[in-house]
Amino acid sequence: MPSDKREKLHAIHLLAQSLGNHWQGIEKTPRVCGGEACIAKTRIPVWVLVEARRLGYSDADLLTSYPTITATDLANAWVYAEAHPDEIELAIERNEVA
Repeated sequence: MPSDKREKLHAIHLLAQSLGNHWQGIEKTPRVCGGEACIAKTRIPVWVLVEARRLGYSDADLLTSYPTITATDLANAWVYAEAHPDEIELAIERNEVA
């Protein structure tokens, strides 16, 4: 199976698992990072990864910069961000440095 088809199937699988309020690999914990969606068992908010990607960081760059996360963590973050664009935009705006 070609790599792009495998990636699409993986994304669909992640999305299917994420139906409802349970997002695999993503946690929202009160009093941790302001309750923002984070990579599970870390304090790395999804919005930080999305903003870094927009600034030109590749997934490889992010994995190097955040050695405690995996490629699966990034895939979970991208699926979550795509499903919650308004939440991510608001978080980026709230945390923007003037």
